[in-house]
Amino acid sequence: MKNKKLNYSDCIEIAEEVYWVGLFDETAPITNNPYLIVDNKEAVLIDGGNRNEFSTVMLKILRTGVNPKNITRLIYQHYDPDLCGSLPHMEEVIGSKELKIISHYENNAFINCYSSKTPKLCIEDLNFRFDFSSGRRLEFIRTPYAHTAGNFITYDTKTKVLFSSDIFGGFDSDWSLYTRIFEQCASCSPLNICPVTNRFCQINGIWEFHKRVMPSVRALHYALKLIEEKDVSLIAPQHGSIFPTDITQEIVIEQLRSLTKLGIDYFLENNES
Repeated sequence: MKNKKLNYSDCIEIAEEVYWVGLFDETAPITNNPYLIVDNKEAVLIDGGNRNEFSTVMLKILRTGVNPKNITRLIYQHYDPDLCGSLPHMEEVIGSKELKIISHYENNAFINCYSSKTPKLCIEDLNFRFDFSSGRRLEFIRTPYAHTAGNFITYDTKTKVLFSSDIFGGFDSDWSLYTRIFEQCASCSPLNICPVTNRFCQINGIWEFHKRVMPSVRALHYALKLIEEKDVSLIAPQHGSIFPTDITQEIVIEQLRSLTKLGIDYFLENNES
């Protein structure tokens, strides 16, 4: 029901002062999900989006009431163009000397290829955290090789939202901001068409995404273990749908753990004669 009421042309508040500011394009092969965290007059943008989506993302940021000059940090959880491509445009519009980029040093060398203008900080040098002026804290959790060497995820201690980067992402030809995976899915094997929603099963899209994007089972399992240790209200991935309940999170974790071939192993299994 939540999905039926949503206006994807506007920013959407997914938790207290946490906004989805992405672009829904039904013709795109995959949906990108930038997120804005607002704390008083201070704001942080996570995985800001690609170049083509910049105008939509910035318009939605403005609709939250945030002055772009109050964005003090751009967090990039890895270095792919789908989240870093708009960086030069972000810098120009924000136009603040206080602006800094937070990532990992393994990523920052590549992020410099988008722009070397803004100072770049490594999460390790920050003791794996960022504190707003109010004391609100973001925690950074390293998830190496899920899917890049410098990959990490971000946890908002105030709302307990976990921004999971590519982990939990999915291909979905019938996208919705909130997942259509429900409690009854726990006892169902993923089918092409879901008998409950009569739509394409989202678990299939999540499987296919991880088989192609994640380089190894070991890296994914390591990341899932760290995620399970956190008290999470909802999981907000960079691609695909948000997982807002414990049961949907548990179902998807179990389904991801069932994968035995990822990356090169998946490729070789499907291409060796």
